[in-house]
Amino acid sequence: MTDTRYTQRHGLDVAEELAAFVEGRVLPGTGVDADRFWSGYAGLLAEFSAENRALLQRRAELQSQIDAWHKARGNQPWDTAAYRAFLTEIGYLVPEPAPFAIDNGRIDPEIAQVAGPQLVVPVSNARFALNAANARWGSLYDALYGSDVMGPPPAPGPLDPARRDAVVARAAQFLDETFPLTTGSHAEVSGYRADAEGLKATIEWSEVTLRDPSAFVGRRVEGGDTALVLRHNGLHVELVINPDHPIGAASPSGLRDVIMEAALTAIQDCEDSVAAVDAEDKVGVYANWLGLMKGDLTDTFEKGGKQMTRRLAGDRDVTRPDGSTITLPGRALLLVRNVGLLMTTDAVRLDGQDTPEGLMDAMVTVACSLHDLKKSDGPRNSRVGSIYVVKPKMHGPDEAAFADRTFARVEEILGLPANTVKLGLMDEERRTSANLAATIHALRNRLFFVNTGFLDRTGDEIHTSMQAGAFAGRDAARKSGWLKAYEDRNVLIGLNAGLRGKAQIGKGMWAKPDALAEMLEAKIGHPRAGANTAWVPSPTAATLHALHYHMVDVAARQDELAGQPVPDLDVLLTPALMGDAPLSQDAILRELDNSAQGILGYVVRWVDQGVGCSKVPDIDDVPMMEDRATCRISAQLLANWLEQRLITRDQVEDALRRMALKVDEQNAGDPNYHPMAPSFDGPAFEAARDLVLTGTTQPSGYTEPALHARRRQAKALRASPASSSIRRPA
Repeated sequence: MTDTRYTQRHGLDVAEELAAFVEGRVLPGTGVDADRFWSGYAGLLAEFSAENRALLQRRAELQSQIDAWHKARGNQPWDTAAYRAFLTEIGYLVPEPAPFAIDNGRIDPEIAQVAGPQLVVPVSNARFALNAANARWGSLYDALYGSDVMGPPPAPGPLDPARRDAVVARAAQFLDETFPLTTGSHAEVSGYRADAEGLKATIEWSEVTLRDPSAFVGRRVEGGDTALVLRHNGLHVELVINPDHPIGAASPSGLRDVIMEAALTAIQDCEDSVAAVDAEDKVGVYANWLGLMKGDLTDTFEKGGKQMTRRLAGDRDVTRPDGSTITLPGRALLLVRNVGLLMTTDAVRLDGQDTPEGLMDAMVTVACSLHDLKKSDGPRNSRVGSIYVVKPKMHGPDEAAFADRTFARVEEILGLPANTVKLGLMDEERRTSANLAATIHALRNRLFFVNTGFLDRTGDEIHTSMQAGAFAGRDAARKSGWLKAYEDRNVLIGLNAGLRGKAQIGKGMWAKPDALAEMLEAKIGHPRAGANTAWVPSPTAATLHALHYHMVDVAARQDELAGQPVPDLDVLLTPALMGDAPLSQDAILRELDNSAQGILGYVVRWVDQGVGCSKVPDIDDVPMMEDRATCRISAQLLANWLEQRLITRDQVEDALRRMALKVDEQNAGDPNYHPMAPSFDGPAFEAARDLVLTGTTQPSGYTEPALHARRRQAKALRASPASSSIRRPA
């Protein structure tokens, strides 16, 4: 990394690479010239920067008051009524709004009408970004064959006939459950055909039809494949017929695959799963989002000794039985997650000061999205002309109202109609959860989803009640009353606010990317809870999770849930403390090692390699998806135990050193890896120490300030040992 070089634009110091990117690649073709963009951005910063800082100061003031209240009470029994009265007195809790329903305008059907999986990927990685966009359609045969759903995944090599047959049988079971025939089973079909009357299947020389003939949509032909398209609960499924294909040749019906409509939506993430700490990094992030919005993003890579180029999939034209044609989207509806309010950036400076990174994200990502809105033909992202921005880590309705006004100003600058930008509300901070109805109300004219993020939410739970006592371990926290109340309140409050048929109610990530059999058992709980989307870690997981949305009619489930009583706020506000059932010393030390290993395994890649989200082996060598949210939990738990004197600083230091050795061993095969041992003094190791030892004073317990500072240090050391500039929180 080199020192940032600046150019002047309307009183702003703008990093040269950012100015060149905006003016040379983003603005051409949008109808917005550079003068309008930069003058508008300067006005945006002048109008909102001070308020951004004031909102962060309000967070700090509330946290200081809560800490003092807990300290003053010492070891007194937990008093829910007193605590709730105190939170109301200091303005942490606000009055509930009168009954209302959101009015969010034009929303694409993938969000408003159809339930299905949602992917989240770092947009900084072009290959991942393209994979997620193209995960709208996925092979059920491949997902079953290559995952652990049918038993341990097969070794690389020739096709295993026994496993193939098991996969075909499992797919036929799905078809029987979802698209039953008038008689017989799909496993017995010796041929499929379609005509003007619909889909026909041959069983023992007799033709049968679908029990629900309206489930047949039409057919399409691609190469040697004929795809018969079906629909159930709004999701499409293709029966791909090709008797000349090796799989089709082994099937009496010629069925070579079952293609699932899977990831209806995909969050292209600029936040938790990326490591973007300077102007150079941010331009890389924005460039990939721009490519997705223009439709020209590609990535060339080597796989299996062959060079491959990945690009966005095209739409799918289907001929209906009456001869008319309909077009099905070929890729997921893409949403972009901006950063929150906390961090500032030196990519744009005003009056010699760094500026809020969230405001830069708002301006640039929306400007990139103009290219999608201006398309007149070919595949589009939003067919209704909306832009979808996910806004994370907001604390309550005041910050939500700030986001609403911010994007209204961005729309004005860029010449967009009011509320073109739709906002997704991450319900992942406790002040938002406790005031969820009021927070939704603040975004009622542009809200497109409310999504629980139980990982960040757990980290914030610990930080908010840091001085209340020692928290139970992570497993105990997941089973506690507050977490269930949190998940249930999110759905019911969302339904009460009129999200049914207008917006998504979402659930969080499956963090074990290789344990997909377990996912199939567990994650059906999300649609059963009334959520019409939930996060998955891979296209394969999206294909498998799509099965759940055929098993559960989410719209009907939401109708059943509507009007049910919302869980009491007192349950939500009761932290999962150890209380009278403390963990054993062995259990505490095991959790210490486990958390230390998880922090180090994630942080070393973040700081040294700039990898913001990765599959990290845990202490038992089980791969886990790790991002800043999972790191936040581990760091805050150890900080809490250190503050409450369950563990000592010496024990933390010892655990970090021992676990650094384990992490070094786990990464021994990575040629780009820099071992932390034996010196234990590099930026990555120091970042892990920072996260735990200063965890009580990190703003809201976030990991960003420490990680960004140490990543910039690592980049500076490689470029020039004399350089030491860092990025800092507002």
